Amino acid sequence: MVKSPSSRMQGGNGFFYPIIGFAACFAFIYMSFGDLWIGYNGEPTMSFVERNGTQFIVDGRPFYFNGWNSYWMMDNAVDESTRPRIRAMLQAGAKMGLTVCRTWAFSDGGYNALQISPGRFDEKVFRALDHVIAEARQNGIRLILSLVNNLQAYGGKTQYVKWAWEEGVGLSSSNDSFFYDPSIRHYFKTYVKTVLTRRNTYTGIQYRDDPTIFAWELINEPRCITDASGDTLQDWIEEMSTFIKLIDNKHLLTVGLEGFYGPKNPKRSNVNPEFWAADLGSDFIRNSKISTVDFASVHIYPDHWSHNQDFGYQLKFVSKWMLSHIEDGDKELKKPVMFTEFGLSTENKGFDPSQRDKFYEDILNIIYKSAKRKKSGAGTLVWQFWVEGMEEFNDDFGIVPWKRPSTYKLFTEQSCRLARIQGIFPSQKEHLKKLCSQRW
Repeated sequence: MVKSPSSRMQGGNGFFYPIIGFAACFAFIYMSFGDLWIGYNGEPTMSFVERNGTQFIVDGRPFYFNGWNSYWMMDNAVDESTRPRIRAMLQAGAKMGLTVCRTWAFSDGGYNALQISPGRFDEKVFRALDHVIAEARQNGIRLILSLVNNLQAYGGKTQYVKWAWEEGVGLSSSNDSFFYDPSIRHYFKTYVKTVLTRRNTYTGIQYRDDPTIFAWELINEPRCITDASGDTLQDWIEEMSTFIKLIDNKHLLTVGLEGFYGPKNPKRSNVNPEFWAADLGSDFIRNSKISTVDFASVHIYPDHWSHNQDFGYQLKFVSKWMLSHIEDGDKELKKPVMFTEFGLSTENKGFDPSQRDKFYEDILNIIYKSAKRKKSGAGTLVWQFWVEGMEEFNDDFGIVPWKRPSTYKLFTEQSCRLARIQGIFPSQKEHLKKLCSQRW
């Protein structure tokens, strides 16, 4: 909520005019922003997510979660005609007992760009991100906000390299120069500081002070193939994670890794999907061990990562992949492990929706068992959910969850199973009591 500045009124002849001035100031603020206050009173109370060893902690209790990805939220919040999609999706997620959503906090260059050029921002798009955070808060959903893309979608590291090249300060036209070019590192730090210190125009809270934000994600799916040793990416992660912690020491931080083991890790040969995965310049253990990284992130896409398209093989891979990373979290990293993306493509040969349900079920079961045993496997975020009328934002993984009852049931039952283990958190109370009453 936007707060009026407090002041002490003086008595005598000086009393009347300050009141008039205050009233005029209040009227101006209300006329300008009053509509933003409406609907953001009485939202669920939220605490910052913390970490204790291999577990996330909320209000002193372990926090295992069931969530989803909707990368498109800021983009759709820009225009009034598509803005209702954000509330619809967040309300639907809350009704399913979901507690965490991962979405993009970047759009670099191009259409609906948040960052138009280095250090220049579109206020209309920033207000769209404000709206997403405020709506999440209202619905008791925590957000994981990703800060840049390794891929070209929404600009990504390619756009940063292009900016440096156009300004005549770039060291190389290689996309990987994003990680080592001093000018580009400066661009990114400027962007990060602007986002973290942004004051939300709906709630009046700076992003770095808002517990609605679960964590920051440095980069979606980082790869630096020009340096397979991993040294370049490691140096970048160390520098940027330290920089973020200096600005914001309240929020947790993750890298955004896919989870591949690097060339010096013995698991590269028996856990990685194929040989190429060790040569991408990333390493799950090395990158996640950095002290300023609070938890590890992993993705799960066996159909895109392997030439073996047998569904039985894919399920076996899922189990080995997840259990290996949970073991890493428990024994080596001693940090929580979050599976921040997982999906099965509709374009697979012979695809059947029942296969995807089985794929989802196996992943959710592994996290349930991890929660039950108080292990490091802390939660999952399915890729991706969307609402009706959004086909242009869909890919071959997206679903409208309530359109397929069996899929909807899998995710709602997971919410109830986790609630039975850890209890119901205040932000979930209303929805989970209704959702789970028939299952308890």
